[in-house]
Amino acid sequence: MDALLQKHRQEQRDLQSRITQKKKSATKKTRKGVNNECAELERQLLERQKSDLSALTGDSSRDESIVENGNSSNAEDDATSRTATEVDEQLKALSISASTPSQGATTKKPNRQKARLARRVAEQQAAADNAAREAKNLPDLREQERVAMRREYTSRGLKEREIRSDGHCLYAAIADQLTLCGLSVDLEIESNRAGAIGEEMAAYKVTRKVTASYITHHKDDFLPFLEEPLDEYVQKIRETGEWGGHLELMALARAYTVDINILQSTGKVEKIECGSPEPRQSLWLSYYHHNFGLGEHYNSLPVAA
Repeated sequence: MDALLQKHRQEQRDLQSRITQKKKSATKKTRKGVNNECAELERQLLERQKSDLSALTGDSSRDESIVENGNSSNAEDDATSRTATEVDEQLKALSISASTPSQGATTKKPNRQKARLARRVAEQQAAADNAAREAKNLPDLREQERVAMRREYTSRGLKEREIRSDGHCLYAAIADQLTLCGLSVDLEIESNRAGAIGEEMAAYKVTRKVTASYITHHKDDFLPFLEEPLDEYVQKIRETGEWGGHLELMALARAYTVDINILQSTGKVEKIECGSPEPRQSLWLSYYHHNFGLGEHYNSLPVAA
């Protein structure tokens, strides 16, 4: 009996190995047929092993033995029953274990590229959420600057006229201040060489041309501060939306003979003097670091009514 059981266990292992190999090599089209074939092999082995067990124990001889030997026959019957039960359990285990690879074989492998993409999206979303939380806890620099600037110009008896934030704000703010002070924006500096600056031209374009012309005619005052050829520099001033800064303010103050005061939200006032003992007017601009989309920005500060 032990030899038979050992043989049955080896047959079960061999069959399980064959089934696993078949299912691994199966394609999507052949998988159903392979599964059916494996099921048939399991059924045949089960029937053959049951037949071997029946042939070994012998049902008819076992009946005669029960009659002749009485209680000893009952003991043999119990042993045979236990042996049959063990074989059935082994066969069931074979069926279960053999079917396990089938489940693995039919499960699609995870797409690693999609998994990496999903992880990356999750990480980016987490970073964006963290940035939003940090930004929420940061002070509102725009609002702080706006409130501080209002306090500063109000205390000086000024009000604010907002200038469009488009790269021309410095020149437009100067033109606005000149007009409010009753001064002409058009100085006709280039009238003898390139024709007078037309009055129909936008005011900021006029102040740009005045700035470019003054720097060209007084290049010795500006060349030490330039990092590019003079012609290219003044062309940008005259024809593009290049921002203006300290050099342009100097040129404007001297060209129009006015002093220009630049007020910041901290209360600091930077005064650009025209160099004349008798300036025609004193202009006021507000200068912002954070309050507009392009960053640095100038507004006009006329006297409050």
